[in-house]
Amino acid sequence: MTDLTTRAWLLSDAPQTRRQARLGAFYQGWLTFKANRLAMFGLVILILLLLMAAFAPWIAPQNPVAQNLAERLKPPSSAHWLGTDSLGRDILSRLIHGSRVTLFIVGTVALIAPVIGLFVGTVAGFAGGWVDQVLMRITDIFLAFPKLILALAFVAALGPGIGNAVLALAITSWPPYARLARAETLTIRNADYIAAARLQGAGPLRLLIGHIWPLCISSLIVRVALDMAGIILSAAGLGFLGLGAQPPMPEWGAMISDGRTYILDFWWVAAMPGMAIFIVSLAFNLLGDGLRDVLDPKGAKE
Repeated sequence: MTDLTTRAWLLSDAPQTRRQARLGAFYQGWLTFKANRLAMFGLVILILLLLMAAFAPWIAPQNPVAQNLAERLKPPSSAHWLGTDSLGRDILSRLIHGSRVTLFIVGTVALIAPVIGLFVGTVAGFAGGWVDQVLMRITDIFLAFPKLILALAFVAALGPGIGNAVLALAITSWPPYARLARAETLTIRNADYIAAARLQGAGPLRLLIGHIWPLCISSLIVRVALDMAGIILSAAGLGFLGLGAQPPMPEWGAMISDGRTYILDFWWVAAMPGMAIFIVSLAFNLLGDGLRDVLDPKGAKE
């Protein structure tokens, strides 16, 4: 098929097959997303971040952990584009390798927390009664504490390290997703198609997995994209306090912590990783806004 016929086939108002309907919905969503220039800008930044993390060993100009005290606290120059830190390590190289740590933390938390929240929220909303009361009171307990403070408590109990930091952030990040999934479940659990599926013999587990979860996922995806900036800042906060990735592993929050002593005289040591956190957080927010336009158009209009 030519490009014109393919486009007409995807945008058809009367799709002939389920495959055509799915591809057409995806294509229309992509057109809506592409029309948002800021969302596309955020997507481009995140793609570049992924490529930078994937090819970090090849594009980093120097070893990120190699110390050279003769080159310590050098300003940005042709030899060191973003300068060096207090141990003479190239900041650009550390930022490039640190993107791997950031993506690992963000990706792992984004995979764990929404799944826990989806399960808890849909079970609470679908079951109702005492099950709903118990699960939501547990959720309220977690929501009663600031997320970063609660994560600090978990990391202090488990011990510093990137694995424990990821676990602490995942444990403290699921309650908002549970609330969202419960609200979505309450609005659809009495729908006609749910009743029809129940009359056909579908059990509670099948109703949850096959009918309720798919309708909750789009809202969760939007919420996850918008929460990525907060997760990055929380991870950087743990690294800043020395509870995340441990030296000499390059991590953006820890790099800011190392440079805070020299912030007045050697500003680039802390400013460069801070700028990286700002750019990536902004990109996730822009991406989240674009996904909200596609997956939750009613909420975007409101």
